[in-house]
Amino acid sequence: MSTGSAGHVTRSFTVPNSETADRTPLRRFLTTDDGVTIDAVYEPGGVVYDTSTPLSDHLSDHLVFVVAHGFTGDVDRPHVRRVAEAFAQYGAVLTFSFRGHGASGGRSTVGDREVLDLAAAVRWARELGHTRVATVGFSMGGSVVLRHAALYGSSGERKRGGRTGAASDVVVSVSAPARWYYRGTAPMRRVHWLITRPEGRLVSRYGLRTRIHDRDWNPVPLSPVEAAARITPTPLLIVHGDRDGYFPVDHPRMLAEAAGDTAELWLEPGMGHAEHAADDELLRRIGDWAVAQAG
Repeated sequence: MSTGSAGHVTRSFTVPNSETADRTPLRRFLTTDDGVTIDAVYEPGGVVYDTSTPLSDHLSDHLVFVVAHGFTGDVDRPHVRRVAEAFAQYGAVLTFSFRGHGASGGRSTVGDREVLDLAAAVRWARELGHTRVATVGFSMGGSVVLRHAALYGSSGERKRGGRTGAASDVVVSVSAPARWYYRGTAPMRRVHWLITRPEGRLVSRYGLRTRIHDRDWNPVPLSPVEAAARITPTPLLIVHGDRDGYFPVDHPRMLAEAAGDTAELWLEPGMGHAEHAADDELLRRIGDWAVAQAG
């Protein structure tokens, strides 16, 4: 395990002799393995390409950032769009709304079956032509990228992966919990009220545009710290603020210790929680790190 941060280097990806360029986002409803429709947006970002040839011909060498938002976020929320804009300076970006959020179907299981949503998004990125994928998750999304990497990162999946597999090549987990059912802070007690109480789920549905499943986990899914131990050799960056009001710093330390030497831990001075607390400078450093690790 190592700690530190990378300096910022601006990178752009341009196809030589391109006469025309199209950066129009593509919006699709993806279908997960359990039949839920997921609202997703793909943006070429820094990739400039000739529109007279297929997009996939230009994307195999370019990294795509697949962004997994936090609980109550969605693809159109301003804080999610800001993250997408920052990563677009480094490559293509694919954002999506987890089940139960925004225009996606289904109901949120708060980190369990959301792994299937991320897998559908990664598969779409590879179908578009990308052979290098960085998954970047925040809070709930941070736990999802860890579990996704553990469940889909096998050598068999990676060999199938080229343009169809769901494995990620680089993983960044920001403000994620290490363990389930944590209620040690006031914000997490409020989150549990939203999730477990009928009146809380009503508030979430109509006040936060998030529809939450009313059933308990059965079985309890692999925990983030258990998942972190299974990610090797995929490069993993764990980012956490030392003023996170939801999860104290023992959570990222547990994750980094479980992941071992392939993990890098950044404890950010003065940072709070997730997307809202990730300033532009931090997002640039994450972009630099992901590009460097993805080769």
